Amino acid sequence: MARQLDTQIAARFPVGRRLRVLDVGPGQGTQALRLARAGHEVTGLEADPRMAAALREAVTAEPEGIQERMRVVEGDGRDAGAHFRPGTFDVVLCHGVLMYVAEPDPMLAGLARVLAPGGLLSLLVRNADALALRPGLAGDWATALAAFDSPAYTNRIGLAVRADRRETLTATLAGIGAPVQAWYGVRVLTDQAPDGTPPPAGEELHRLLAAEDRAGRTDPYRAVAALLHLCGVRG
Repeated sequence: MARQLDTQIAARFPVGRRLRVLDVGPGQGTQALRLARAGHEVTGLEADPRMAAALREAVTAEPEGIQERMRVVEGDGRDAGAHFRPGTFDVVLCHGVLMYVAEPDPMLAGLARVLAPGGLLSLLVRNADALALRPGLAGDWATALAAFDSPAYTNRIGLAVRADRRETLTATLAGIGAPVQAWYGVRVLTDQAPDGTPPPAGEELHRLLAAEDRAGRTDPYRAVAALLHLCGVRG
């Protein structure tokens, strides 16, 4: 996922340019802090006050230069236009958030508006076209059958959420002036691993990552990934 994002950033912006990044729903700040450490100016927009407080605490543990490049704003991604002016950011991340939003189109339009021309919108969503795979491979036939007819599902922490179809998102992003330029599958080969399974070590980990990266860029494998990573560019 980080490699895919870095590839898209490198393809669209000059090397060494300090980018203005908005991370919507940054959670623990994995991507936000990684990009701040790389020299970019990052804003995390977090709706959960507890998560925002935890992220601020994590930022205080960073060197002073990184702290100066990272800020946390409490707010909902659906109200991005109320927090930021149009064209404020070069990159907007919205990873693992849309599944909690009943009507994603208005939110996506708002995120596109805060992008500068040529800016990158990076989305990570649950793949509605692959919802039947996990329960089907686990022998849960009732859930697998239901997944063919509805994008609603219950996630691994027990919350009722929803998935998105690539075809629908592609049309939405084209309609709001940030058409998809590239897309990848995420968790193609490893989605069936039980929760809490530690990753392999050493050379085996490198092989796993290489296989996942290859599958995430290759048809037909990427189309049935658990997650989809879509990269749109503001016209």
